[in-house]
Amino acid sequence: MSLLEVRGVTRSFYGVHALNGVDIDVEAGKLTGLIGPNGAGKTTLFNCISGLIPADGGSIRFDGSEITHMRPDQVTGRGLVKTFQIARGFPRLTVLENLLLYGPDQPGEHVMAALTRSRSALARERQIMARAFEIAAMLNLTRVLNNKASDLSGGQKKLLEIGRALMSEPKLILLDEPAAGVNPTLVREIGERLRAIVASGITLLLIEHQMDLIARLCDHVIVMAEGQRLMEGSFDEVANNLEVQQAYMGRRS
Repeated sequence: MSLLEVRGVTRSFYGVHALNGVDIDVEAGKLTGLIGPNGAGKTTLFNCISGLIPADGGSIRFDGSEITHMRPDQVTGRGLVKTFQIARGFPRLTVLENLLLYGPDQPGEHVMAALTRSRSALARERQIMARAFEIAAMLNLTRVLNNKASDLSGGQKKLLEIGRALMSEPKLILLDEPAAGVNPTLVREIGERLRAIVASGITLLLIEHQMDLIARLCDHVIVMAEGQRLMEGSFDEVANNLEVQQAYMGRRS
């Protein structure tokens, strides 16, 4: 069944149509690739789905509920999280502190729980700490847990970005170019970690321009061009499609 359903979504910027009625479905438990040439509207679609910018029209449903007009924090609370092309976070905090910050239901967010340090509050803090160590191990970040985020390599920052998303206990993560600017060795490692995340029961929708990574990882591929879905299918099906080739390379005169 579809975990995410997007129907007829439109978005314009100063009269320029970035999205022209996008229809896509993302099935639960799969790693789906979203590809297309630059300017196809992929990141704009992610921003509309996650609530960062409002859609002008259309419908976005997640896990059976309408989320079209929800704020980003409300969308995240439903279990849909977006990562960014440029890894974010708090550079002066350690890797562990960055992970801990994104655990949901923090006792310290409530004044009385923070002051009284109840048994339930302490138990929740231990759960969040255990989850942070578990995610660090999954992403091969254990050895840099006490390093500041600013001291990490580009690839490690990408892994930390994924780790921060995992800490929020998501059902679906929108990954915006997680391998961009990363050396080939870490690209392979990131790919392995993404497959492990899907195996753990989390659904992924991935924007990526490295076609070898898409071919290796994705169960299903959706192609966008000119603000619309062009086609979808297996990687081989979309790679051999004439319309897709023309969208990437241009039509011959």
